[in-house]
Amino acid sequence: MRFETRAIHIGEEPNLKEGGTGDVSMPIHIASTYARAKVDIPTAGYEYSRTSNPTRDALEKRLAALEFAKHGVAFASGLGAETTIFLSLLKSGDHIVAFDDLYGGTRRLFTRVFQENFKIEISYVDARQPELVEKAIKENTKMVWLETPTNPLLKLCDIKTISEIAHRRNLIVVVDNTFMSPYFQQPLALGADIVMHSATKYLNGHSDSVGGAVMLSDDSMYEKLKFTQNAAGAILSPFDSFLILRGIKTLAVRMEAHQKNATKIAQYLESHSRVNKVIYPGLESHPQCGLAKKQMSGFGGMLSFELDDDINDAKTLVENLKYFALAESLGGVESLIELPAIMTHASVPKEERVKIGLADALIRISVGIENADDLLEDLESAFKKIQ
Repeated sequence: MRFETRAIHIGEEPNLKEGGTGDVSMPIHIASTYARAKVDIPTAGYEYSRTSNPTRDALEKRLAALEFAKHGVAFASGLGAETTIFLSLLKSGDHIVAFDDLYGGTRRLFTRVFQENFKIEISYVDARQPELVEKAIKENTKMVWLETPTNPLLKLCDIKTISEIAHRRNLIVVVDNTFMSPYFQQPLALGADIVMHSATKYLNGHSDSVGGAVMLSDDSMYEKLKFTQNAAGAILSPFDSFLILRGIKTLAVRMEAHQKNATKIAQYLESHSRVNKVIYPGLESHPQCGLAKKQMSGFGGMLSFELDDDINDAKTLVENLKYFALAESLGGVESLIELPAIMTHASVPKEERVKIGLADALIRISVGIENADDLLEDLESAFKKIQ
């Protein structure tokens, strides 16, 4: 079964057996608890909706299918998914190696919660160089955490090479695949052990749900994650499960449209006299374009660019757009634009932003699926405000 078909059918097979209703679309099962006829036999295996829910179960089945994984687990948010991974697989005194360019919320969680409160050691390295990952590994290292492409600088790391390095030391490799979605990149096939997503983004695709997802094939790790999901309770609601199930049905066609528009906008920006630099993996000017072509089947809908060092010009541009909403988040059908240093990555200390190359005036775009000509005209109109 090919990707587009899996994205529509897995988890929503109509029940045509006697007593079934034949629903083509999975209903929203909002019951919090389930009655049983026998005290020791839960009806259809369901006891309490925190533990399992038919709508969430359908989503988790589809999530697994998207990444060619054996198991999928759905959470209340991407950060809830990350928290569950840490609580399930790490303990105080353990060490992880992480890409130094991570989503600001991820870095905040790692530093302010797990490092400060749980005494988990974290070494941030430029994972574009696999040898730096290997050099950072210690006796107490248990995990390597990657984001590729990174948020917001779209740096790439070689998942296959780093996974081989990590597995020689029996380390767990986690890849945040939010930017590419399973349509354009499949980290498990490249050697990673766990792939996670902010399901809020491309999986849902409509900016109307918050969720997180983890996909993996190792039975032991899955059992630990499911136990913590139930014990800690960071579950995805039935309604959000339904919305993400619905969103995934159009993931393939949306990702093609996102990429088509992003390519046009990246090329336009690269030729603009006021733009100093454009960062998009699909451009030959991207220093890792070769790796992008090797481990991804497309380049996605995210791009970043810089005007100059004057943050006021960047503010003027993003505040004078009609079709690009000035908002955080990404991956929706509508185009979004933001200044990471002030918005999504404001929690990252300035010295750390400087170290990884995140300029105050860097602009990040989540390119939507509107008509590309309208988006280009909108940008051109905003550029005139700073000329």
